[in-house]
Amino acid sequence: MKTVATVATVVLAAAACGQSPSGSPGGAADGNAKVGVDFPRADSDFWNSYIKYVPQFGKELNVNLMPSTNSQNKVENLVANVQTLQGQGAKAIVMAPQDTGAIATTLQRLEQQRIPVVTVDTRPDSGKVYMVVRADNKAYGEKACAFLGEKLGGKGKVVEFQGALSSVNGRDRSEAFAKCMKDKYPGITVFEEPTDWEGSKAASALQTRLNQHPDIKGIYMQAGGVFLAPTLQVLRSTNHLLPAGDPNHIFIVSNDGIPQEFEAIRKGEIDATVSQPADLYAKWALFYAKAALEGKTFQPGKTDHESTIVDVGNGNLEDQLPAPLVTKDNVDDKALWGNQIGK
Repeated sequence: MKTVATVATVVLAAAACGQSPSGSPGGAADGNAKVGVDFPRADSDFWNSYIKYVPQFGKELNVNLMPSTNSQNKVENLVANVQTLQGQGAKAIVMAPQDTGAIATTLQRLEQQRIPVVTVDTRPDSGKVYMVVRADNKAYGEKACAFLGEKLGGKGKVVEFQGALSSVNGRDRSEAFAKCMKDKYPGITVFEEPTDWEGSKAASALQTRLNQHPDIKGIYMQAGGVFLAPTLQVLRSTNHLLPAGDPNHIFIVSNDGIPQEFEAIRKGEIDATVSQPADLYAKWALFYAKAALEGKTFQPGKTDHESTIVDVGNGNLEDQLPAPLVTKDNVDDKALWGNQIGK
């Protein structure tokens, strides 16, 4: 018999059947066992917000959090950090691998040692995890495409700052944006600019494109946390930062939902962003880490927190959290985490 959580109901039965739940090699479930968390980077306003939420929800959910590590956007650091956390007694790991193709060996080792893993924001290309906590990143690209397509009337030139294509997020957003533009707005020319999530690369690419095409009318930033400041700096220095309503305004849509993006929307510097739920990423990642230690399992379906758990293959489940589009019409919504952080 397996334990199953459907919708809002969790039924515990693994221990009664003599099974050893994941993460409890001795056979008994232990929700108090240590949870290790590796942060992916600290050079992004989005991830710095997530970092602040982890201890808050760790306390709220009564998770036995260990001192965290930070892999600084390097997979070799992540591998070493996970080994360190294990050595210090971690019985479950929360991580956010930025290179989703290079973590398979580590995941295989953790599975063999019965250490459950929850990945946040990214889904590994291969390997077994207990739960993936992220939003539907293809929807990010589709929402950005629809917003720009409508604002540009289906015509014009758009620069797209692609995230790292070694990451499932970068691929999902890029592929969805490209497909939507091709299918729905063939009159729009898209300049795809690979950035590896680096703001300096985005700034350089934008400067070059503006020199070549001063009539650019739209920008899609796949991560406002790293792209917002350098983008605004380039536009300001080239006299392209014009307010919404100006006939030469460049329409900008972003992804993240950080307070800085909200302020830029209020000022009319950018027009929209998809709010990536940094708060919910932290909350539900820790919830699932604790659930793994308690021997619970889950099934695809609607949840009680306005998300959907989906089967993404290889025996992995993904809790797809809501990520609303934010514009001037709803930027002051107090329910948005970007309006709550620090208050």
